[in-house]
Amino acid sequence: MGQAVDNLSGVAPPLLDAGPAVRVRGLVKRFGEVTAVAGVDFEVHRGTCLGLLGPNGAGKTTTVEMLEGLTEPDEGEVEILGLTWRRDAREIRERIGAQLQESKFPDKLRVREVLRLFRSFFRDGADIDEALETVGLAEKRDAYVKTLSGGQKQRLSIGVALLNNPEIVFLDEPTTGLDPQARRRVWEIVERVKAAGGTVLLTTHYMEEAERLADDLIIMDHGRVIARGTPAAIIATLNAESVVQFSLGAGAGRALTEEDLLALDGVNAIRREGASVVLTVRHAHEVISGLFALIEARGLALEDLRTHRPTLEDVFVSLTGKSLRDE
Repeated sequence: MGQAVDNLSGVAPPLLDAGPAVRVRGLVKRFGEVTAVAGVDFEVHRGTCLGLLGPNGAGKTTTVEMLEGLTEPDEGEVEILGLTWRRDAREIRERIGAQLQESKFPDKLRVREVLRLFRSFFRDGADIDEALETVGLAEKRDAYVKTLSGGQKQRLSIGVALLNNPEIVFLDEPTTGLDPQARRRVWEIVERVKAAGGTVLLTTHYMEEAERLADDLIIMDHGRVIARGTPAAIIATLNAESVVQFSLGAGAGRALTEEDLLALDGVNAIRREGASVVLTVRHAHEVISGLFALIEARGLALEDLRTHRPTLEDVFVSLTGKSLRDE
Protein backbone atom coordinates (compact mmCIF):
# COMPACT_ATOMS: atom_id res chain seq x y z
CA MET A 1 0.00 0.00 0.00
CA GLY A 2 1.07 3.62 -0.52
CA GLN A 3 1.51 6.22 2.14
CA ALA A 4 -1.03 8.34 3.93
CA VAL A 5 -2.62 10.82 1.59
CA ASP A 6 -1.82 14.53 1.49
CA ASN A 7 -5.27 15.71 0.36
CA LEU A 8 -4.15 19.26 -0.35
CA SER A 9 -1.54 18.27 -2.92
CA GLY A 10 -3.05 15.32 -4.71
CA VAL A 11 0.13 13.29 -4.17
CA ALA A 12 1.56 11.21 -1.37
CA PRO A 13 4.49 12.69 0.56
CA PRO A 14 7.88 11.22 -0.33
CA LEU A 15 8.96 7.98 1.31
CA LEU A 16 11.66 8.25 3.93
CA ASP A 17 13.32 4.88 3.26
CA ALA A 18 16.48 4.64 1.19
CA GLY A 19 16.60 3.89 -2.48
CA PRO A 20 15.54 5.61 -5.68
CA ALA A 21 11.93 5.89 -6.80
CA VAL A 22 12.84 4.33 -10.15
CA ARG A 23 15.87 2.22 -11.05
CA VAL A 24 16.54 1.13 -14.65
CA ARG A 25 19.39 -1.14 -15.73
CA GLY A 26 20.27 -2.25 -19.26
CA LEU A 27 16.82 -1.50 -20.68
CA VAL A 28 16.36 -2.70 -24.27
CA LYS A 29 13.30 -2.78 -26.53
CA ARG A 30 13.21 -3.88 -30.15
CA PHE A 31 10.44 -3.70 -32.71
CA GLY A 32 11.47 -6.05 -35.49
CA GLU A 33 14.83 -4.84 -36.76
CA VAL A 34 14.48 -1.46 -35.07
CA THR A 35 16.01 -1.01 -31.61
CA ALA A 36 13.86 1.66 -29.98
CA VAL A 37 15.72 1.61 -26.64
CA ALA A 38 19.32 0.46 -26.60
CA GLY A 39 20.67 -0.33 -23.14
CA VAL A 40 19.43 2.58 -21.03
CA ASP A 41 20.46 2.99 -17.37
CA PHE A 42 19.24 5.64 -14.94
CA GLU A 43 17.69 6.34 -11.54
CA VAL A 44 15.03 8.80 -10.42
CA HIS A 45 15.52 10.16 -6.92
CA ARG A 46 12.48 10.43 -4.68
CA GLY A 47 10.86 13.85 -4.52
CA THR A 48 12.50 15.09 -7.74
CA CYS A 49 11.57 15.53 -11.38
CA LEU A 50 13.60 13.65 -13.99
CA GLY A 51 13.18 14.91 -17.53
CA LEU A 52 13.71 12.76 -20.61
CA LEU A 53 14.51 15.18 -23.44
CA GLY A 54 14.88 14.23 -27.07
CA PRO A 55 13.35 14.46 -30.54
CA ASN A 56 10.43 12.37 -31.69
CA GLY A 57 11.65 8.81 -32.17
CA ALA A 58 14.40 9.10 -29.55
CA GLY A 59 12.89 6.28 -27.47
CA LYS A 60 11.40 8.40 -24.67
CA THR A 61 7.83 7.09 -24.85
CA THR A 62 8.93 3.46 -25.24
CA THR A 63 11.13 3.86 -22.17
CA VAL A 64 8.29 5.32 -20.11
CA GLU A 65 5.83 2.64 -21.27
CA MET A 66 8.21 -0.01 -19.97
CA LEU A 67 8.39 1.79 -16.62
CA GLU A 68 4.59 2.00 -16.51
CA GLY A 69 4.22 -1.73 -17.17
CA LEU A 70 2.53 -1.17 -20.54
CA THR A 71 5.38 -2.65 -22.60
CA GLU A 72 7.56 -5.64 -21.77
CA PRO A 73 11.32 -5.03 -22.06
CA ASP A 74 13.34 -7.38 -24.23
CA GLU A 75 16.28 -7.00 -21.88
CA GLY A 76 17.06 -5.20 -18.66
CA GLU A 77 15.56 -4.56 -15.25
CA VAL A 78 13.02 -2.03 -13.97
CA GLU A 79 12.31 -1.33 -10.31
CA ILE A 80 9.51 1.00 -9.24
CA LEU A 81 9.66 1.96 -5.55
CA GLY A 82 11.79 -1.14 -5.00
CA LEU A 83 9.16 -3.36 -6.66
CA THR A 84 9.06 -5.20 -10.00
CA TRP A 85 6.21 -5.59 -12.45
CA ARG A 86 6.66 -9.36 -12.54
CA ARG A 87 6.09 -9.77 -8.78
CA ASP A 88 4.24 -6.66 -7.63
CA ALA A 89 2.10 -5.35 -10.50
CA ARG A 90 -1.01 -4.59 -8.41
CA GLU A 91 0.90 -2.70 -5.73
CA ILE A 92 2.82 -0.65 -8.31
CA ARG A 93 -0.43 0.36 -10.04
CA GLU A 94 -1.82 1.56 -6.72
CA ARG A 95 1.22 3.76 -6.15
CA ILE A 96 1.89 5.38 -9.54
CA GLY A 97 -0.04 7.72 -11.81
CA ALA A 98 0.33 7.93 -15.58
CA GLN A 99 -0.64 10.52 -18.16
CA LEU A 100 -0.19 8.93 -21.57
CA GLN A 101 0.96 10.78 -24.67
CA GLU A 102 -2.57 10.47 -26.04
CA SER A 103 -5.69 9.88 -23.95
CA LYS A 104 -9.28 9.69 -25.16
CA PHE A 105 -12.22 9.96 -22.78
CA PRO A 106 -15.86 9.37 -23.80
CA ASP A 107 -17.25 12.59 -25.28
CA LYS A 108 -20.60 12.24 -23.53
CA LEU A 109 -19.22 11.89 -20.03
CA ARG A 110 -18.97 14.95 -17.80
CA VAL A 111 -15.60 15.90 -16.33
CA ARG A 112 -16.58 14.87 -12.80
CA GLU A 113 -17.90 11.54 -14.14
CA VAL A 114 -14.56 10.77 -15.78
CA LEU A 115 -12.74 11.44 -12.53
CA ARG A 116 -15.25 9.44 -10.49
CA LEU A 117 -14.87 6.48 -12.87
CA PHE A 118 -11.08 6.39 -12.66
CA ARG A 119 -11.09 7.04 -8.90
CA SER A 120 -13.15 3.85 -8.48
CA PHE A 121 -10.23 1.76 -9.77
CA PHE A 122 -8.12 2.39 -6.65
CA ARG A 123 -8.40 1.40 -3.00
CA ASP A 124 -7.36 4.86 -1.77
CA GLY A 125 -7.26 8.20 -3.46
CA ALA A 126 -8.05 11.87 -3.76
CA ASP A 127 -11.30 13.72 -3.29
CA ILE A 128 -12.85 14.51 -6.70
CA ASP A 129 -13.43 18.19 -5.87
CA GLU A 130 -9.84 18.61 -4.72
CA ALA A 131 -8.58 16.91 -7.89
CA LEU A 132 -10.61 19.38 -9.94
CA GLU A 133 -9.09 22.28 -8.03
CA THR A 134 -5.56 20.89 -8.44
CA VAL A 135 -5.81 20.82 -12.25
CA GLY A 136 -7.87 23.99 -12.56
CA LEU A 137 -11.07 22.39 -13.85
CA ALA A 138 -13.46 23.15 -10.98
CA GLU A 139 -15.56 25.40 -13.21
CA LYS A 140 -15.75 22.62 -15.83
CA ARG A 141 -16.88 19.88 -13.46
CA ASP A 142 -20.27 19.50 -15.21
CA ALA A 143 -19.00 20.11 -18.75
CA TYR A 144 -19.02 17.29 -21.27
CA VAL A 145 -15.61 16.06 -22.41
CA LYS A 146 -16.43 16.97 -26.01
CA THR A 147 -16.71 20.66 -25.06
CA LEU A 148 -13.21 20.89 -23.54
CA SER A 149 -10.31 22.60 -25.28
CA GLY A 150 -7.08 20.72 -25.96
CA GLY A 151 -5.43 22.20 -22.90
CA GLN A 152 -8.40 21.35 -20.69
CA LYS A 153 -8.40 17.75 -21.92
CA GLN A 154 -4.70 17.52 -21.15
CA ARG A 155 -5.32 18.83 -17.63
CA LEU A 156 -8.11 16.28 -17.22
CA SER A 157 -5.65 13.56 -18.23
CA ILE A 158 -3.21 14.78 -15.58
CA GLY A 159 -6.05 14.94 -13.05
CA VAL A 160 -6.79 11.27 -13.75
CA ALA A 161 -3.10 10.49 -13.18
CA LEU A 162 -3.27 12.13 -9.74
CA LEU A 163 -6.47 10.47 -8.51
CA ASN A 164 -4.79 7.73 -6.47
CA ASN A 165 -2.41 10.21 -4.76
CA PRO A 166 0.55 8.53 -6.50
CA GLU A 167 4.06 8.51 -5.15
CA ILE A 168 5.38 8.68 -8.74
CA VAL A 169 3.71 10.48 -11.64
CA PHE A 170 4.67 9.66 -15.25
CA LEU A 171 3.93 12.47 -17.71
CA ASP A 172 4.54 11.67 -21.38
CA GLU A 173 4.78 14.81 -23.54
CA PRO A 174 2.13 16.56 -21.41
CA THR A 175 2.17 19.84 -23.37
CA THR A 176 2.58 18.71 -26.98
CA GLY A 177 0.25 20.65 -29.26
CA LEU A 178 -0.80 23.15 -26.60
CA ASP A 179 -0.63 26.92 -26.97
CA PRO A 180 1.82 28.81 -24.70
CA GLN A 181 -0.82 29.73 -22.12
CA ALA A 182 -2.12 26.16 -21.83
CA ARG A 183 1.46 24.89 -21.62
CA ARG A 184 2.24 27.20 -18.71
CA ARG A 185 -0.89 26.02 -16.90
CA VAL A 186 0.33 22.41 -17.16
CA TRP A 187 3.75 23.50 -15.89
CA GLU A 188 2.09 24.99 -12.83
CA ILE A 189 0.41 21.65 -12.11
CA VAL A 190 3.73 19.79 -12.39
CA GLU A 191 5.41 22.32 -10.10
CA ARG A 192 2.61 21.89 -7.58
CA VAL A 193 3.14 18.12 -7.60
CA LYS A 194 6.88 18.61 -7.08
CA ALA A 195 6.33 21.12 -4.29
CA ALA A 196 4.12 18.59 -2.48
CA GLY A 197 6.96 16.05 -2.51
CA GLY A 198 5.85 13.95 -5.46
CA THR A 199 8.31 12.24 -7.80
CA VAL A 200 7.82 13.08 -11.48
CA LEU A 201 9.22 11.50 -14.63
CA LEU A 202 8.54 13.79 -17.57
CA THR A 203 9.23 13.26 -21.28
CA THR A 204 9.43 16.27 -23.55
CA HIS A 205 11.04 17.66 -26.68
CA TYR A 206 10.67 21.25 -25.47
CA MET A 207 13.94 22.68 -24.13
CA GLU A 208 12.32 25.41 -22.05
CA GLU A 209 10.03 22.85 -20.42
CA ALA A 210 12.96 20.60 -19.53
CA GLU A 211 15.01 23.47 -18.11
CA ARG A 212 12.12 24.78 -16.02
CA LEU A 213 10.73 21.54 -14.58
CA ALA A 214 13.53 18.99 -14.39
CA ASP A 215 15.88 18.68 -11.42
CA ASP A 216 17.85 16.09 -13.37
CA LEU A 217 17.82 15.52 -17.10
CA ILE A 218 18.59 12.75 -19.55
CA ILE A 219 18.99 13.58 -23.25
CA MET A 220 18.16 10.68 -25.56
CA ASP A 221 18.72 10.12 -29.27
CA HIS A 222 18.12 6.94 -31.26
CA GLY A 223 17.31 5.00 -28.11
CA ARG A 224 20.51 5.90 -26.27
CA VAL A 225 21.40 8.26 -23.45
CA ILE A 226 23.79 10.88 -24.85
CA ALA A 227 23.92 13.25 -21.88
CA ARG A 228 22.76 13.35 -18.28
CA GLY A 229 22.94 15.67 -15.28
CA THR A 230 21.20 18.80 -14.10
CA PRO A 231 20.15 21.11 -16.95
CA ALA A 232 22.81 23.62 -15.84
CA ALA A 233 25.53 20.96 -15.70
CA ILE A 234 24.66 19.64 -19.16
CA ILE A 235 24.74 23.15 -20.64
CA ALA A 236 28.08 23.78 -18.90
CA THR A 237 29.66 20.94 -20.89
CA LEU A 238 29.78 23.34 -23.85
CA ASN A 239 32.33 25.42 -21.91
CA ALA A 240 30.80 28.49 -23.52
CA GLU A 241 29.60 31.82 -22.21
CA SER A 242 27.47 32.64 -25.25
CA VAL A 243 26.34 31.50 -28.66
CA VAL A 244 26.87 33.96 -31.52
CA GLN A 245 24.88 33.47 -34.71
CA PHE A 246 25.48 35.58 -37.83
CA SER A 247 24.91 35.62 -41.57
CA LEU A 248 26.66 37.51 -44.33
CA GLY A 249 25.18 39.45 -47.21
CA ALA A 250 23.88 37.74 -50.34
CA GLY A 251 26.56 36.09 -52.42
CA ALA A 252 29.09 35.84 -49.60
CA GLY A 253 28.59 32.09 -49.35
CA ARG A 254 31.38 30.51 -47.30
CA ALA A 255 33.70 33.51 -47.62
CA LEU A 256 34.77 32.92 -44.01
CA THR A 257 36.23 29.45 -43.50
CA GLU A 258 36.24 27.43 -40.30
CA GLU A 259 39.96 28.17 -40.00
CA ASP A 260 39.24 31.90 -40.17
CA LEU A 261 36.65 31.69 -37.43
CA LEU A 262 38.55 29.33 -35.13
CA ALA A 263 41.44 31.80 -35.27
CA LEU A 264 39.25 34.30 -33.40
CA ASP A 265 40.21 34.26 -29.72
CA GLY A 266 37.43 32.64 -27.65
CA VAL A 267 35.69 30.53 -30.33
CA ASN A 268 35.13 26.96 -29.11
CA ALA A 269 33.13 25.41 -31.94
CA ILE A 270 31.45 26.23 -35.23
CA ARG A 271 28.41 24.91 -37.03
CA ARG A 272 26.39 26.07 -39.99
CA GLU A 273 22.60 26.31 -40.09
CA GLY A 274 21.61 27.10 -43.65
CA ALA A 275 23.00 30.55 -44.48
CA SER A 276 23.88 31.23 -40.84
CA VAL A 277 27.05 30.45 -38.92
CA VAL A 278 26.75 29.56 -35.23
CA LEU A 279 29.71 29.98 -32.88
CA THR A 280 29.91 28.74 -29.30
CA VAL A 281 32.24 31.17 -27.59
CA ARG A 282 33.91 32.43 -24.44
CA HIS A 283 33.98 36.21 -23.93
CA ALA A 284 31.33 37.10 -26.50
CA HIS A 285 32.25 40.79 -26.73
CA GLU A 286 35.82 39.94 -27.76
CA VAL A 287 34.66 37.42 -30.37
CA ILE A 288 32.15 39.89 -31.82
CA SER A 289 34.80 42.61 -31.99
CA GLY A 290 37.17 40.25 -33.79
CA LEU A 291 34.39 39.08 -36.11
CA PHE A 292 33.56 42.67 -37.11
CA ALA A 293 37.23 43.33 -37.86
CA LEU A 294 37.51 40.16 -39.95
CA ILE A 295 34.38 40.94 -41.95
CA GLU A 296 35.56 44.48 -42.63
CA ALA A 297 39.03 43.30 -43.67
CA ARG A 298 37.51 40.88 -46.17
CA GLY A 299 35.18 43.51 -47.60
CA LEU A 300 32.07 41.53 -46.61
CA ALA A 301 28.67 42.72 -45.41
CA LEU A 302 27.08 41.52 -42.17
CA GLU A 303 23.39 40.81 -42.71
CA ASP A 304 22.34 39.54 -39.28
CA LEU A 305 23.90 39.07 -35.85
CA ARG A 306 22.35 37.75 -32.66
CA THR A 307 23.57 36.22 -29.41
CA HIS A 308 22.05 34.06 -26.69
CA ARG A 309 23.12 32.12 -23.65
CA PRO A 310 23.83 28.44 -24.35
CA THR A 311 20.79 26.17 -24.21
CA LEU A 312 20.03 22.47 -24.20
CA GLU A 313 19.37 22.83 -27.93
CA ASP A 314 22.97 23.90 -28.42
CA VAL A 315 24.17 20.85 -26.45
CA PHE A 316 22.00 18.53 -28.54
CA VAL A 317 23.33 19.98 -31.77
CA SER A 318 26.92 19.73 -30.58
CA LEU A 319 26.40 16.06 -29.72
CA THR A 320 24.36 14.96 -32.74
CA GLY A 321 24.91 17.53 -35.48
CA LYS A 322 21.17 18.10 -35.78
CA SER A 323 18.54 20.25 -34.12
CA LEU A 324 15.75 19.17 -31.82
CA ARG A 325 13.54 21.63 -33.67
CA ASP A 326 14.15 19.82 -36.96
CA GLU A 327 12.79 16.52 -35.68
